[in-house]
Amino acid sequence: MRIGIVSDTHGNQRTATLALGALRERGITTVLHCGDIDDPETVELFRGFTAHFVFGNCDIDKRALRVAMADIGATLHDPFGSIELQGVKLAFTHGDDTILMRDVERSGYYDFLFYGHTHQAEEHQTGPTRIINPGALHRARPKTFVVLDLDSRKVESVIVE
Repeated sequence: MRIGIVSDTHGNQRTATLALGALRERGITTVLHCGDIDDPETVELFRGFTAHFVFGNCDIDKRALRVAMADIGATLHDPFGSIELQGVKLAFTHGDDTILMRDVERSGYYDFLFYGHTHQAEEHQTGPTRIINPGALHRARPKTFVVLDLDSRKVESVIVE
């Protein structure tokens, strides 16, 4: 099974649509969003996916976002997501809460921790945990997201143009 991880869409529906199209082409049906969604219209683009969201610091109208997520059957994790798929423990957060990030990163509990906020793709390892920023789908050059293969644990960075 493969999953997609995106972040920082900031209401950029054109780029989000391209990224979600690339995920569909790969047969991916599960997506984690690391926050800064921005608006309910962007949430609507995730209809048909098994979507998991966290809020970012720019997600001001949380009520409207919650309603949109419920409408498409998505799951909101707040302040961070923690799920296990195929025995792989995944955490995801926006990344603006540095104390939360540090605590999750150093817990040693997760196989992967995904985050956004910086609009910069990045990866490093802390103990057993791979920490990955997939990049951003708005205000980034290049605009990127990642695909995680849960079987091989390989991560592919995908450029959106």
